[in-house]
Amino acid sequence: MMEILKKIAENLVQGNKDIVQALVKEAISAAVAPQDILNKGLIAGMDVVGEQFRIHEIFLPEVLMAAQAMTAGMNELKPLLIREGAQAMGRVVLGTVQGDIHDIGKNLVGVMLRGAGFEVIDLGNDVAPDKFISTAVKEKAQIIGMSSLLTTTMPAMKEVADLLKTKGLNRKIKTIIGGAPVTAEYAKEIGADDYGYDAMNAVERVKKMIRS
Repeated sequence: MMEILKKIAENLVQGNKDIVQALVKEAISAAVAPQDILNKGLIAGMDVVGEQFRIHEIFLPEVLMAAQAMTAGMNELKPLLIREGAQAMGRVVLGTVQGDIHDIGKNLVGVMLRGAGFEVIDLGNDVAPDKFISTAVKEKAQIIGMSSLLTTTMPAMKEVADLLKTKGLNRKIKTIIGGAPVTAEYAKEIGADDYGYDAMNAVERVKKMIRS
């Protein structure tokens, strides 16, 4: 069993989408527990990808290839996980704030969060403050993640934090912000719960927020 899970992880790191899909099918046929395929195969592989990206051994194209391999494996696995009632690590609503259409960084965070076992509702870019909140409430998400690349759009992050407080939701739904001009100091200033300085750090911060 461990051998096939190791192969899944290794091929995911290499971005071998078709091989990962075939290996996941093989593991399912061999009656390997779906949760083990997820945690010890797919997520284990994405953990390696995340670390390699963090230390600049690989770059965005390799991460995206690994993400495609992860998606191919998850497409095979998801029906079984749903049937078993397996729980995701948490649910995150993600988007680039209103007035901003830059989404490369936000997309990478989404890839990394999914790879870490989170369910991600990606609203895309130019997302209005009330859209973040209404979606988080509707989807029962624990966290809202916001990205901005323009200093002129950063105040939209404060609008989301303020709206959560006004609606009495700030203890139930936490916020994390990021993007090139964004800082930890700005997160504190606007009342956001946390700040991620890059994709890997954002995933680590989200994990801590879920556990706290």
